[in-house]
Amino acid sequence: MSKTSTQPLHIVFGGELEQLENINFKNTDKLDIIGIFADYHQAYDAWKSAAQSTVDNAMMRYFIVPLHYYLDPTAEQE
Repeated sequence: MSKTSTQPLHIVFGGELEQLENINFKNTDKLDIIGIFADYHQAYDAWKSAAQSTVDNAMMRYFIVPLHYYLDPTAEQE
């Protein structure tokens, strides 16, 4: 039996946090959606660029979320 593989999609987004101690965004209507990327390396490059562009704002945080884990929860996580 062959197992179908899921494309390793990743989304990069960020926003201004309410506090540094947790991940609650100040305004979810103003989240910065950078994009959806075909692999982790592309997502990492986009995340790094976005994070570096906001380095002067300590409350801004960007994240990489592996969408493929949510699209196929039975897939093995690497």
